[in-house]
Amino acid sequence: MDRPRDAAGVEVSVVLPAYNEERTIEDTVETTLSTLASFLPPGSFEVLVAEDGCDDRTPEIADRLAAADDRVRHVHSDERLGRGGALERAFAAAAGETLVYFDTDLATDMGHLSELVERVRSGEADVATGSRWMPGQVADRPAKRGVPSRVYNGLVRLFLRSPLRDHQCGFKALSREAFERLHDRVEDEHWFWDTELLVRAQRAGLEVAEFPVEWEPKGDTKVDLVRDVFGMGSQILRLWWQVSVSPRITRRVSVGAGALLTVLALALMTLYLDPGAVLAELEDADLGLVALAGVVYLLSWPLRGGRYRDILAELGYHERLGFLTGAVFISQTGNLVFPLRAGDGVRAYVMKARRDIPYPTGFASLAVERVFDLLTITVLGGAVLVGYVLTGATESVVATLSGSVPGIDPRSARTALTVAAGVAAAAVLATAAIVVSARRDGNLIRRLLSRVSSDSYADYVAGVLESFVGGVQTVAADRGAFARVGASSLAIWGLDVVTAILVLAAFDVALATPTLVAVGFFAVSVGNLAKVLPLSPGGIGLYEAAFTLLVAGLTPVTGPTAFGAAILDHAVKNLVTVAGGVVSMLALNVSLTTAVDETGAGDPDPEPEVE
Repeated sequence: MDRPRDAAGVEVSVVLPAYNEERTIEDTVETTLSTLASFLPPGSFEVLVAEDGCDDRTPEIADRLAAADDRVRHVHSDERLGRGGALERAFAAAAGETLVYFDTDLATDMGHLSELVERVRSGEADVATGSRWMPGQVADRPAKRGVPSRVYNGLVRLFLRSPLRDHQCGFKALSREAFERLHDRVEDEHWFWDTELLVRAQRAGLEVAEFPVEWEPKGDTKVDLVRDVFGMGSQILRLWWQVSVSPRITRRVSVGAGALLTVLALALMTLYLDPGAVLAELEDADLGLVALAGVVYLLSWPLRGGRYRDILAELGYHERLGFLTGAVFISQTGNLVFPLRAGDGVRAYVMKARRDIPYPTGFASLAVERVFDLLTITVLGGAVLVGYVLTGATESVVATLSGSVPGIDPRSARTALTVAAGVAAAAVLATAAIVVSARRDGNLIRRLLSRVSSDSYADYVAGVLESFVGGVQTVAADRGAFARVGASSLAIWGLDVVTAILVLAAFDVALATPTLVAVGFFAVSVGNLAKVLPLSPGGIGLYEAAFTLLVAGLTPVTGPTAFGAAILDHAVKNLVTVAGGVVSMLALNVSLTTAVDETGAGDPDPEPEVE
């Protein structure tokens, strides 16, 4: 909605965010108008009802009030925008240079409205906010309101380094200039919008004034699992990462931290493995079988490109196999160089830069690929591992492991296998839930969330989850595409396992073929489950540890031999990946560092924030 052309002289715009307020909105508007008229000249203010997709009589009442008084305007939305989204839309449509908003229950004493307005209108502050927790003016709140509020504000001060006492008081004002400067930076559109506005304002060097207000609780409240725990908690962590951590993660820091984690993980292995014995095992490996393993692994890459082609085709984009195989090579090479799977962003960049495929589609296609990878890994090894734990067979594994790998505490081995089984079980359940949701016509995610939360934030969380499974739903809707992508995933990971089996056979482990195949599938699958946490580039160290644990625990193969095979297996796969990545980068004229910079910028606003 555009700002009105016939609002000359309006200096102050008060926005009342309203969702299903049919019982109170009329009295709130009348009280607001009379209070503003008591200290502002006629014609210098307006009141906007930011009606946020209401399903009661609020829209009708707002229309009637606007028709009866030209100082009142109704900003309507057909769908829920969220508290923050409704405020931003109304501020954009407002005529005043001083923008004010407060909760429609009028819990804050309206006698403070003149101070709130004048703090900004006079130029004393860019942003002003009332506070219920300032010393000497602490609101009398019941424990069910006061304790969560204090905990929340304490977390904001701790993580986001804000000196303010109260970030969620619904009684705030800001200048038009501050709004224009901040609204593109504020990402949340719901209850966290207030807090993010204040934190972003402070980081941008704006003057933020906090003053005590008298406040009386209205209505009832309750802890909402989705809004208060998932929503607000995750938003604090998200903003902390964006303003305090992400600006300090340069390429040098990223690569250095990843290298340090890799070295540390490998160094810890020397506590129970003799490095000399491992090197001796590597020297005795059959190079012919190692080379054959490299060829087998190379064969999996056209399959990766073909699977990605099938996924993109279901999303409406048709590309050539050679280009897509190169894009996959480049992204996986990026994952070896940068931690936190930054290579996935590189692929989205390649698809955008070279084929003009939008970033949302690029990331959605990656999400589909990851779901099928997770499903395949759990099918290959996760179910077996869960079975070991449930049947008590881990005790024999632990006994064998403690005897074949000196220095490993049986209790630690038992814990490691139990945790790995937990990861596998969680992966099976999560993947099954995603696939079931994707194959249903009904809105399963939104129905489930509505059972644990009645807050509008549940709609937001449901939207995020639905956007993730949306790509899977598109693929799953076509039985042929689902079968093709699933079959290619099994083939890709099957070749990954065959590669490991050939490397293990190169060490002359003297295992029967069925045993070699079985332990190969099991160790590779669990090793890749260990890489779910992106703690090091390419999961180096994590994969070797899990592989060694399983091979040495399930077979007579010694610890040094198992570790040597794990290192060589991972090395063969990484060398093939890097070689293919380099060739693909030259062919497609793509720079890894440029791609990471382009997709990892974070804050869309180029203005630097002040520490």
